[in-house]
Amino acid sequence: MNIGFVGVGRMGANMARRLKDRGYHVTTVYDVNRAAATSLATELGCAASPTLGDVTAGADVVFTIVTDDAAMREIYTGADNLLVNARGKLFINCATVSPQVHVEVERWAEAAGAASLEACMASSITQAREGSLYLMCGGREEVFRRAEPILKELSVSLRYIGKAGEAAKVKA
Repeated sequence: MNIGFVGVGRMGANMARRLKDRGYHVTTVYDVNRAAATSLATELGCAASPTLGDVTAGADVVFTIVTDDAAMREIYTGADNLLVNARGKLFINCATVSPQVHVEVERWAEAAGAASLEACMASSITQAREGSLYLMCGGREEVFRRAEPILKELSVSLRYIGKAGEAAKVKA
């Protein structure tokens, strides 16, 4: 399984490091801060993708950890977006965004033949590195079950809350 990360600030970078340490194949990272992406890619021995489309092409599972609703919408609907050739891909969205955005992302992903899961974090940077995140997930239960093995590597407490948007409501 090839894994990509979009948003490699402190949380995203530490999640990528954790999965690499646990034997997962992190193949590509992307960040609007190109220096951050390049530095982490060098550290992990993976690609610093120049485009979001390249992230999707190089990964089976893509984690997104971006700043806000606008950034999340942009990575899924902008001119360069994650949904190009996304059929069969799994997107795990860990950003703190509104419940409505998680619902929108699920709809967009499904229209592209992909799957999306919201995985809200109530944790710190240290917990991301140690694999002791508290994760609350929303989306289709079968998608949660598909993502569960990898999410267990990142968390000490993993809960399925319900449909898309519900985990963000609990976190708020």
